[in-house]
Amino acid sequence: MGAPRLGSILLGTADPDRLRRWYLEVFAPAQDEHGFLDFGGTAILIDPRDDVAGSTAEPGRYVLNFHVDDAAATAAHLDALGVTWLARPEQRRDGVFGTVLDPDGNYVQIIELSAAYLASRR
Repeated sequence: MGAPRLGSILLGTADPDRLRRWYLEVFAPAQDEHGFLDFGGTAILIDPRDDVAGSTAEPGRYVLNFHVDDAAATAAHLDALGVTWLARPEQRRDGVFGTVLDPDGNYVQIIELSAAYLASRR
């Protein structure tokens, strides 16, 4: 028996329409007939939940990391949309990292990994 495969991520929210619109506007993923947003093979389902508050109490509990080819261009796009930055993009050891808040207050990172880091992972 092999290791299980992560099939999708469910983002529970009190306002699924608002949250889905934000992810569609910010990252422009494909959306299938079941409402799953496809981020390069990882599917996210934004679903209504009556057991969650309007904003998250622990935004650092999980972080959605979006790998981008050009962090500066992505940041400019995010700025034009008026996102709330927790941490503006900055150069770190393994690349450029920046963190925004989605409408529920979840942490969403954009990451442009360095060529050196990518080479070390091969």
